[in-house]
Formats: sequence, structure tokens, C-alpha cells
Amino acid sequence: MRGQVADLRNVKDQISHGPSESATQRQHAMGKLTVRERIGLLLDERSFTEVNPLRQHQATGFGMENKAPYTDGVVTGWGTVEGRTVFVYGHDFRIFGGAQGEAHAAKIHELMDMAISARAPLVSLHDGGGARIQEGLTALAGYGGIFQRNAQASGVIPQISVILGPYAGGAACSPALTDFVFMVRSISQMFISGPDVVRAVTGEDTSPDTLGGADVHAEVSGTAAFVYDDEQTCLNEVRQLLSLLPSNNQEAPPAVSATDRPDRRCEALLELVPADSHRSYDVRKVIETIVDDGELLEVQERWAANVVCALSRLDGQVVAIVANQPWRLAGVLDTEATEKAARFVQFCDSFNIPLVTMVDVPGFLPGLAQEHGGIIRHTAKLLYAYCNATVPRIQLVLRKAYGSAYVVMDSRSIGADLSFAWPTNEMAVMGPEGATDVIFRRQIAEADDPDAMREDLVKKYKRELMHPYYTAQRGLVNDVIDPAETREVLIRSLAILRTKRAGMPSRKHGNSPM
Repeated sequence: MRGQVADLRNVKDQISHGPSESATQRQHAMGKLTVRERIGLLLDERSFTEVNPLRQHQATGFGMENKAPYTDGVVTGWGTVEGRTVFVYGHDFRIFGGAQGEAHAAKIHELMDMAISARAPLVSLHDGGGARIQEGLTALAGYGGIFQRNAQASGVIPQISVILGPYAGGAACSPALTDFVFMVRSISQMFISGPDVVRAVTGEDTSPDTLGGADVHAEVSGTAAFVYDDEQTCLNEVRQLLSLLPSNNQEAPPAVSATDRPDRRCEALLELVPADSHRSYDVRKVIETIVDDGELLEVQERWAANVVCALSRLDGQVVAIVANQPWRLAGVLDTEATEKAARFVQFCDSFNIPLVTMVDVPGFLPGLAQEHGGIIRHTAKLLYAYCNATVPRIQLVLRKAYGSAYVVMDSRSIGADLSFAWPTNEMAVMGPEGATDVIFRRQIAEADDPDAMREDLVKKYKRELMHPYYTAQRGLVNDVIDPAETREVLIRSLAILRTKRAGMPSRKHGNSPM
């Protein structure tokens, strides 16, 4: 027995060190960590339990029968992050370039099934060259099993994909099916068709980074929710995100003891937001002033920046914030902003995270490009997400709230539980200048001094239909509040809504706008 245990230890040591020292050196030379180094950074120290480390492929032909390393190029198992169970799998680029074969896929399938059964988050560390060509369609079919499980786990457990190398072909659909995608500059690339295929088919000359690098997916495609400069920071931020999420859809997000007073007045807000609705400001500073210790984790920060989606805490409780960003495109809603906000709202509702929507929106971005790009369809996505959400929902109108965009930004009319407004609020069917031009077109045209007449009528419209208390008098908002008291009002409101129970009609599933 002692001899056999010694043999086992030798095998396990061989597995933990990888295929060879030279392979590890090549991985490091590319500026990348090994899969076990990555898992060590992600999980709590000495918490990882590996499953199926002795698995080998059974393929023959093309010399495969002579190369059957342990793990088959993927490390699978579970551990903890801040003491809470997390399942993880990671490709080992040192073995077959991280390419997926039949046994490789079977290991991932089994781990995903375990994560769903255990109702614990799943983190995937991607660094591989797609399907293993030597194994033919059996390797490719393995992705189907992953996609199916991604869909089954959606809305049940949090799924996080971390791209830490190349990830190409149909395999790239798996990260897109998960809740959040992390990428690292200079080492992460993700695309369906690689540069060589693009060049051959379209004649376009491109590089992996230009085609599907981290910055491209952060700014252009919107696929990457988070992008960092190095793997250590990236994996640390994955830990931070997990600390804000429940383990599954049957649990509340993890609460912590707050060090920031719940009744802290936010006097800085009186200066941060200009009363003049034509002046811009950074709504992130507003959010930082209100939330615990000024800390927030912004999702898709560089894509559709005219809306901010962030996770934070109020009095130690996790809260999701959706806010128009006047600093970018005056905070208008467009196709990308509505799509971004819709998916965020849907995710938060899936995992019991209360929603606070901060409104300063002049309307929708006009133009042929927007209409032809499906602004109606994309806006319907956001409406659908809000109208379906059963978590506590609070609307806070900071300044402008014009037209249908006001309704879409979680107004009481579509189901917000509470709505508050600052005394700087301007809520109307449209801006005063546009409304005056429509209502009083003839009077202005016939006036001796059209400019003076228009100016007087604009003031009259503001005075009668856009004064700060107009909506509160008609029950469209619950109260007009002192901005400095915003933090306390939100915390008290969320506390009373914490026991909210909202039912939905019985159905298999809705037919959400595409």
C-alpha cells in the first residue's frame, strides 16, 4: 500500500506541475500564467478540490494514441471565494494548446452539472484553440453540451467567463451565454472567424487584437463587461464581483456590516448636479456620493457609456444602479444603452438584487441610424426587463425626465415600487422649448415679436406644467426630497421593500423582444 501511495503521489505531482517545465516557460514567455496559478489567485488559499485529474482521452489516429496526458488539457473542480463555494474549470494551454476533445468536454459537462445541482457559481477560465481537430466531430459536439448547460444554468447560478488567451470559433458562444465576461489586454482574443479566415473570405487584413481583442469587446461589441491590464487584477476583480452576488437564485445577495452611516447626509450632491438642465455632469460621482464608502463596480463601463450600470451597497446590502449619464450624449437612450440596461436589469432580477434607477434623460437619440438600427425593438427589451422584474424597484429623478424615455426608466407606471424626485426635476412630455413650439406655433408666428412671445410662453409652460411639485401633486412620484437626504431615503425605502413578494402569471416563459 505504501508503495502504491508513493506512486500516486508521483502521478499527482506530475499532474500539478504540468506536462513539462519547458511548456510552463513558454506559457510564461507569452505573458500568461498557468491554469493552476490562475485558480490559485481566484480561490481562497488551499481550498481547491480537483475532480477527474487522471482523465485521459481515448482517441486514436494522427499520433493521438501516443499522446494522452493526464487532465486532457482542462482542470476542473471547486473551492471557495471568501468562504463561499465556487466551481471552476480552466483550459491548460500547455496541453494540446487548450483545444477541446471528447474527454476534455466530458469533464466540463460533469462539473457544470455539479455546479447546477449544488446551486453554486461557475467560473470558466478560457485559454484554448477551439475544438481538437484530430478528434473530429466528437470534439465539436462537446461544445453543444456546454451551450446547453450554459442555458440551463442561466438565471439559476451566476456564470462568469474569464478570457485569458485565444478563444475562437463556435466555442466563443459559451462566454456570450454567461452573465459576465472578463478580458485582459494583450493576451485575450475572442472571435468566431480568425484573421486568416477573414482575410481569405473578405480580403480584410486584420490582427487578432484588432479583430477580437479586449478593448474591441469592451468598446465596440459590448461583449466584455470588464477589462484589465493583467491577470492578477482581473482575477481579483472576479472575486470582488462574486462577493456581491448570491450563490443562486434562491438566495439573497450577501450582506456585510456597514461602516458608512445610513443617515449620512450627502451635501456634496447640491453641488455635483447643476440646476441648469443643459449642463452636463458625471453621474458616477453622484452614485459614489450616495453608496457605502463610495465603492461601486461598474459593468460594461466603456460600452454604451450614456447609461451606467453598477453594483454597490447601501447600508451593507447589495443594490444595482441604472443611471442615465449626462456626461455622455447628454444621457439620451439609444440602441446600445437600452440593450445594455435591459440585460443588466434582467440579471439583477434573476438574482434578487434590488434596483435603483437614477433618471436624467432628455429622450431618445433621433436619426435614421437609430430607427433603422431598431431603437423601437431595443427599447422594448428594456421595458420588458423592467416590467418583468419582481425585485424591489426605486426610481429617483435627478433632473430631466422627458417623454417616453421617462416611462422606460422604471417609472411608477411600469411597476416601480417607489419614485422620488429632487427639486431640480423637470418631468414632461417633452422639453419646454419643443413643447412651446408645438402648442403655440400659430401664436408665435403671428406675434409682433416672435422671439419675445416664445420666451414668455416657454416660461409659462415651465411654470404651469414643469414645476418641481407637478408630478408629486398628481401621484406620479411619491415625494420630492432634499438631495442631501437621498442616501437615507433610499436605505429606508429598500429596507421596507426587502420583504416584497410579487407574483407573476403562470406561463412557460415570455417572448422577450429580440
